[in-house]
Amino acid sequence: MTPPPALPAAAPRRPARLLDALRRDESGISMVEFGLSLPMLVALGMYGIEIANMTTTNMQISQLALAVADNASRLGQTDNSAVSPTIAESEIAAVMSGALRQGSGLKVQQKGRIILSSLEKHTNGRQYIHWQRCTGDLVRVSAYGNDTTNNGLTGIAWDGMGQPGRKVAANTGQAVMFVEVVYEYQPLFGTMFVSGREFRHEAAFIVRDDRNLASTSGTNTLTC
Repeated sequence: MTPPPALPAAAPRRPARLLDALRRDESGISMVEFGLSLPMLVALGMYGIEIANMTTTNMQISQLALAVADNASRLGQTDNSAVSPTIAESEIAAVMSGALRQGSGLKVQQKGRIILSSLEKHTNGRQYIHWQRCTGDLVRVSAYGNDTTNNGLTGIAWDGMGQPGRKVAANTGQAVMFVEVVYEYQPLFGTMFVSGREFRHEAAFIVRDDRNLASTSGTNTLTC
């Protein structure tokens, strides 16, 4: 008798085995974790870069204010005449031009304003701004006054320039070079992490040598 044909073997459960193998496979877990955490790492990195850039820029603006005040206080030091020198407008312009060159990396010319004031003591004892010069395309005014309608003799009387508790005043026969630098900071990544903000720094230096404080000579090209 011919034996009955053999029944076909049961089809292997390949999908089930494949899923089971995938469940037990850990070879790509690191890549998956990295892919999930990458956006967070990138965001933290960008935030750190933004904060570092903002802090560095703020410090550079502070250093720029100090440099302008220091350089302005030295005007006339190279004059060897026996007569106290009169400050020339060309010398003031040179100090301001040097400041713009120093801040060229930050585009201070386009984004900033440098205000240089000669703070002096009048014969009546009041503090006043004798002259004031400005440069930079950002339209800003001094936080304290000007050299015309609100210089301490005209307008509101005040006892010096500077923040409360840190005001500076000139002594009789001396001048203080008071500098205000205003800078409009633009974030690297738009407003994603920080909003645009304005940095304002001040610095003051007493004029180092004898100086004829009566007036400046030459044509003023840096009106405020």
